[in-house]
Amino acid sequence: MSLNADLADWTDWDFAAHILGRALGLTLGDFSTEAKSVYWTDNRLGNGLHDALLALVQAGVLERRQDPDEQFRWAWSAIR
Repeated sequence: MSLNADLADWTDWDFAAHILGRALGLTLGDFSTEAKSVYWTDNRLGNGLHDALLALVQAGVLERRQDPDEQFRWAWSAIR
């Protein structure tokens, strides 16, 4: 699938980062069994993917909300 399709609905930040990593061609393994620690620990890869999500928000590609949890989705109106 594509990033816009995979982030069509509100998605928790850790899984959104995983989706972005896959879109970039990173082999991160299964989210729930192998890769989740990448997002829940302080490391350059996980931090970098989160920073990239925030940069995409600044560029108008993604939307972000913080309640009930930090989540991201594709900003359909920003991309034509």
